[in-house]
Amino acid sequence: MATTQTVSRDPTVEAHVFWLNYRREILMAIGLVVLVILGYGGYWLYSERRESAAAELLATSHQASEYQQVIARFENTNAGATAYLLLAEAQHKDGKYAESNATLQKFIDKHPKHELAPTARVAIAANLQSLGRIDEAIAAYQRVIADYPKSYEAPLALISQVPILKAKGQKDAARRVCETILSQYPQSIWANQAMQQLRELKPATGEEPAPGLPGAPTLGQKPGGPPPMLARPPAAPPPGGPP
Repeated sequence: MATTQTVSRDPTVEAHVFWLNYRREILMAIGLVVLVILGYGGYWLYSERRESAAAELLATSHQASEYQQVIARFENTNAGATAYLLLAEAQHKDGKYAESNATLQKFIDKHPKHELAPTARVAIAANLQSLGRIDEAIAAYQRVIADYPKSYEAPLALISQVPILKAKGQKDAARRVCETILSQYPQSIWANQAMQQLRELKPATGEEPAPGLPGAPTLGQKPGGPPPMLARPPAAPPPGGPP
């Protein structure tokens, strides 16, 4: 009876044969991996140095022309994004509201997902208000509320409409805005200001005047004027309350 011979395989020999047959492809793959790693490392180092240089330049900038220089040299960095907002604020202070809005729109176009995009949109509405384009300003405030309902800027956009509505004689609409802030954003700093506004508005027939809360922040806002540019919440009080 014939017997079947089993051919034994030596893994070392097989590996050697595989290397001889495919060494070129293996070396090319290794080289490609090394190039990718070196390229990523080089790009990361370049980006870090660029961000650092941009931040240093922005730290020494204090006027519009200097912010424009930061944007020109480092537009796609974090400092470049901040420079857009600082430039817009400087233009607003100089009364250049249309130019400020153009700068803010460029910021939004370049950085649509930036955390300060809602702030930029509120600032656009404030500039429109300063230009006397009241209906456009209200529409811009309302877009902020619709697009960023859970943001810090949403109640700011609401309270910013109150002086406009009061000036137009739409007191009922102003009251509704204040009530919306109190119901939807009771923990925001704008709740106190909404309560103060309700206190100043004449209540409807048969209603009691809304109770006031002390210490409503003015935040530098002029009566009937737009909110301050790039407003942010104040620092929280220390635990335990005032001494």
